[in-house]
Amino acid sequence: MGSSYRQFCPVAKAMELLDERWTLLIVRELVTGSEHFNDLRRGVPRMSPTLLSKRLGQLVRAGVVDRHVDGADVRYVLTPAGRELRPVVEALGTWGIRWIGELGDEDLDPKLLLWDMHRNIDHGAVPAGRTVVQFRFPDVPASTRDWWLVITPDDADVCDANPGYQVAVTVTASLRRMVEVWRGDLGWPEALRSRAVDVQGPESLRRALPRWFTLSAFAPVSRPPGAQPRGPALPRRDQRTTDGDGLRSDRSRSQIRTKATPAPP
Repeated sequence: MGSSYRQFCPVAKAMELLDERWTLLIVRELVTGSEHFNDLRRGVPRMSPTLLSKRLGQLVRAGVVDRHVDGADVRYVLTPAGRELRPVVEALGTWGIRWIGELGDEDLDPKLLLWDMHRNIDHGAVPAGRTVVQFRFPDVPASTRDWWLVITPDDADVCDANPGYQVAVTVTASLRRMVEVWRGDLGWPEALRSRAVDVQGPESLRRALPRWFTLSAFAPVSRPPGAQPRGPALPRRDQRTTDGDGLRSDRSRSQIRTKATPAPP
């Protein structure tokens, strides 16, 4: 537990546990279904493994999380007390997206974006078999510029190195614009018409792509009138290089294959 507020108020007592840095974000990851240590790390990529281990231990001792060990398999599972925090996390997210819309550059993280996208896929809308979507963020450092989602009928993997499979669709956008689409700040139609997001691939797949992703759980939240995240203005659409739906045709794409992403330990 954190430092005591020395108050009998139950809000103060709850916050002695929950207001320590990263704790509620770990609960967020547990609420959204992550149970293994490495999966939890991918949801909080800027948190050190040592601190994550420490915070999980605190949640276990507080009775919010159970640690299940089965041989080499270790899972962290919310207890009934932990599951009661789901509406708290949902309410905080709703309030945050409605009233704290401004995003700084330091808030934009491609690792978190792709991790969140991979668990919000409508697998029934994606073509049967294996479908690979490549995301390119030209405005970020080369080491985090290219990402791949490998989608199968009942699973999805995030790769930060080329997995070696044929790419079905390539999505190119600034990281900020893709985050805005994901949060519901910018709709897919406007993003595509303005070329803030550029999609390359066969026409049927290009048109279907937005339906493959269900977006953030907070995307549908209504915003105050005039509230928009701050950032550069949308680019003007170039009529000469886009199809009628705002999507660029993929007529000359080559693919570079590198080694697949190793499985996490």
